[in-house]
Amino acid sequence: MYQFSGKLKMASIILMVAGALGIAYGFWSAPKTVEEAKEMVAGHDYHGEAHGQNDVLDTAHGNSNSHESSTHNSSESHGETNDHHSSAEETEKHNQHLLDQLKNKPWAAVYVALFFFLGITLLVLVFYAIQRVAQAGWSIVLFRVMEAITANLLPVSIIMAVVLILSAFHFNHLFVWMTDGTVDPTSPNYDPIVAGKSWWLNTPSWLIRGIIYLVIWNAYRIFIRKNSLKEDENRDEKTYKRSYNVSVVFLLLFMFTESMAAWDWIMSIDPHWFSTLFGWYVLATLLVSALTVISFVTIYLRSKGFLPAVNDSHIHDLAKFMFGFSVFWTYLWFAQFMLIWYSNIPEETTYFMMRFNEYKLPFLLMVAMNFVFPVLLLMNSEFKSIPWFIVIGGVVILAGHYIDLFVMIMPGTVGEHWYFGITELCALLFFLGLFIFMVFTAFAKANPIAIGNPFLKESEHFHYYNIEHRGEEENHH
Repeated sequence: MYQFSGKLKMASIILMVAGALGIAYGFWSAPKTVEEAKEMVAGHDYHGEAHGQNDVLDTAHGNSNSHESSTHNSSESHGETNDHHSSAEETEKHNQHLLDQLKNKPWAAVYVALFFFLGITLLVLVFYAIQRVAQAGWSIVLFRVMEAITANLLPVSIIMAVVLILSAFHFNHLFVWMTDGTVDPTSPNYDPIVAGKSWWLNTPSWLIRGIIYLVIWNAYRIFIRKNSLKEDENRDEKTYKRSYNVSVVFLLLFMFTESMAAWDWIMSIDPHWFSTLFGWYVLATLLVSALTVISFVTIYLRSKGFLPAVNDSHIHDLAKFMFGFSVFWTYLWFAQFMLIWYSNIPEETTYFMMRFNEYKLPFLLMVAMNFVFPVLLLMNSEFKSIPWFIVIGGVVILAGHYIDLFVMIMPGTVGEHWYFGITELCALLFFLGLFIFMVFTAFAKANPIAIGNPFLKESEHFHYYNIEHRGEEENHH
């Protein structure tokens, strides 16, 4: 039986504490007033463009003062007075928008890391369910690894629920469509596009849907974990079939809830834009990352001698999935980008224009990290069985897909005022520490091998003969 080592446990706690302190610092250092926001923009070079932005703000402010003076000297001109009020209102609105974006920064940093780890954990659960429904034989020796990883689903779901509730009650400005008056034609904040989507994008139903998604996912995880342990005790067909049937239902529900969660939690950050491929695109991002994490945990536990039944063929197949779904992600990325670029519809192209103009480095780097690097590294069949090659490729893949989510979320929440700083790093450290603590605690509570699964023998001997004796046969002939 595996025991969660004291060093690893202490490391996970240190990561969580350091991460929490960094997150707290991010919220403490966020501006509280428009003046503080202007000072922050003036004093920080946001990827080389903040000073220009500040100049624009100063110019607008200067023009406002100049216009005020002119209006005062010719107060009899009613038209000029109206122009002054309009200019002042626009400047005030622009300044408030700047403040909201800078106050969003720590929220967005936490939200990106939270969604990243929630999505990875969820897709590990989905991949596990797929193995059960497909009655796959090769992956049984990896079941307890996947079950342990999914133990992280409950705490990150609770944190996500808290973030959703705080967002619904206007503790942050991550979702601009929640601004008061966006669906009221008499309000200065009225947005006809958001109003047209209000049947879906309204705070009560948005929040209720989010809680339902989390409940469904966690209910399946709790059930399947308990039933998997029962399989070890009972070793009967009835328990196994129950796991199969419930997994089928879960996958059906997941296909709906994942797409809707992608719409609600990411795509609605840019409420004027939509893509029919977006749910699939987010799915591909999270699935590649989930397979990489399964590989990492498996390689680590195998190196420590706790997964003796896992052979090179299991590692090889995990790497094949990483390779294959990296290509799948690239197909979806290109299909979404190319169709929008080719159609050249203004309300669609603005999404990519913002990312290409203000996030050019991460936007282009993401494509290389998520496609070019893993394809070149993992295309060779022999490399897929070498753990350190997989680890190198996996680190790049995880970093690339984190950047992918970063580019999805940050433009609509902080605009051009982005950089990877203390809060972003510490948010990753916090959720990484939580992940390590939950995963290895869960793995220590059960037999490392699912001994009650009827396909266990097939998994233990998966490709064993081909790998161990292929060279001997070739030499013999």
